[in-house]
Amino acid sequence: MANCFSLEIVTSERSVFKGEATSLSLFGALGSMTILAHHAPLITELRQGTVYYTTADGEEKTMELSGGFIEVAGNKVTVLDC
Repeated sequence: MANCFSLEIVTSERSVFKGEATSLSLFGALGSMTILAHHAPLITELRQGTVYYTTADGEEKTMELSGGFIEVAGNKVTVLDC
């Protein structure tokens, strides 16, 4: 899909989500951010808070993040929860 990106959310214990998504909203080191398809490359620290994401089939999901990092590159997003 043209408006999707590959999203993987990983904790120290398991992979929480791996699949296609249309949006991702969370709290970075400098404030809240939303990631959409074809976002510019980015690596930053994440703050504790709620992560909101929408899967390719339109399902809205949330999870609590205790902090970590995000990498955005080549229409692929990886969230590492510490």
